[in-house]
Amino acid sequence: MVSPVLCSSSSRTSSSSVACSAAVRHRLPIVGAICVLAFGFSNLCNSPVKTGCSQSLSFPFLLRSKEHSRSIHSIKMEASSNTVPSIVVYVTVPNKEAGKKLAESIVKERLAACVNRVPGIESVYEWKGEIQTDSEELLIIKTRESLLGALTEHVKANHEYEVPEVIAMPISGGNPQYLEWLKNSTRD
Repeated sequence: MVSPVLCSSSSRTSSSSVACSAAVRHRLPIVGAICVLAFGFSNLCNSPVKTGCSQSLSFPFLLRSKEHSRSIHSIKMEASSNTVPSIVVYVTVPNKEAGKKLAESIVKERLAACVNRVPGIESVYEWKGEIQTDSEELLIIKTRESLLGALTEHVKANHEYEVPEVIAMPISGGNPQYLEWLKNSTRD
């Protein structure tokens, strides 16, 4: 395993640089998930026009020195006719195919504006008295708070797990244009 310290060293050999690059690429989905949890999805997207779902996420703030770091701000949600109370919902699925199928059905039914699929997570949990470890994919779903019940029922009806994970967290702020797009991309 390559140490993160080796990756940031300026005196790397070409072989450790390759190993570092492979280690970073392997860990990037996990880094992305951690950044989403820590900073919020809307703070990671730099473009005010794109929705954030179709663009590649970049992490320039992780590579900048302190003096060049941009501060992370969020715009507090205010009562507005352009936005609605919104949530982020986490759902785990067993594999890529199940994730793609469920994500597409959720967006097609207008139960969410966007579903991000994060591959390569490993879940450790207790099920029926035994500790289980499974490779899974995480769905990060952005939707209206009012659609949580319908989304939960849709997931339960279209998921292969006996008890699928559906966990919702409120969105307390973000890019107003993105939140307006979220409202307009989901059903009432």
